[in-house]
Amino acid sequence: MTARRCLGYKPQMTQIWKERLAKALEEKGLNMLTASRMAGKSDTYVRDLLKRDKEPTIENFINLAKVVGKPVSYLIGETDELKSIIPVMGLIGAGAEVMPDFEQVPPEGLDQIEVPFALPDEMIALEVRGSSMLPVYRDGTAIIVYRHQRKPLASFYGEDAAVRTSDGRRFLKTIMRGVNDTVNLFSWNAAPIEGVHLEWIGEIFATIPRSSRR
Repeated sequence: MTARRCLGYKPQMTQIWKERLAKALEEKGLNMLTASRMAGKSDTYVRDLLKRDKEPTIENFINLAKVVGKPVSYLIGETDELKSIIPVMGLIGAGAEVMPDFEQVPPEGLDQIEVPFALPDEMIALEVRGSSMLPVYRDGTAIIVYRHQRKPLASFYGEDAAVRTSDGRRFLKTIMRGVNDTVNLFSWNAAPIEGVHLEWIGEIFATIPRSSRR
């Protein structure tokens, strides 16, 4: 269903969208002023929508849905199904490095993935390219990881993760304990990288095969 078809609510529309928009703002940690500015509107735009008998245009409603990270169909009450839109912030491949630096990618990502369940806001996706981690991670698979490292290094020993080394390289590897506070990074189909320090570990939350991506 297209967004425009979803928004065929004029001239009458259930007021459930106000409740869901307010809840989405709270979940996102956004106040009405910040949300209005993120939507490119006047400082009182969202407040006026929620507090007065006003409805957004189709285009503005789509924009607001992007600001709060919810599907339009959920906000307007057409479905109770919660979904998440996860930005793809880089690729894994071409020598098993993650590229580009996701800090340098636009907030909306290089692409977006819709998953049929709610996820925390701090999730990002990285797309696998190449064969260094076959057969577990195939070309085109997306891994959903936490943007910020949540656990200490030792808890990742023996686990697969997206990592950034101290010299700025990014990999999808299995992390193993090294010597002198270093780690060794292993792949299924590539030589190990030994004796490196890590600046960041992206804990893998889920994997989405290419065939399941929307």
